[in-house]
Amino acid sequence: MMKKPPRGLTDKDMIKSYVEEKSVEAQLLTAAKKAEKRRLADAADAPPEPLAKAGFTKELTEKLGMELLALKMELEMNGIKDYNFKIKRDGERITLTVTDKKF
Repeated sequence: MMKKPPRGLTDKDMIKSYVEEKSVEAQLLTAAKKAEKRRLADAADAPPEPLAKAGFTKELTEKLGMELLALKMELEMNGIKDYNFKIKRDGERITLTVTDKKF
């Protein structure tokens, strides 16, 4: 049998100790959001798929990106805005050469 609430209490006083239970739907949504955040964090840590398949680690991908950005900035400072990359493989070496589109 339920206990009767004391008389003379305000509505606020009657519900001050009430704690709403989480619904199953709310629990599932929370779990799905956590899983999505985890998946996005894992995807951000991994290198792009084609580079990952080639054996590139996150650190190697970052270093390559930084070097390409430095090259792009250097080209911009030299006034070269239209350029292409020429990739050449010679045994175990891969060379990336910048070629001007004007030629």
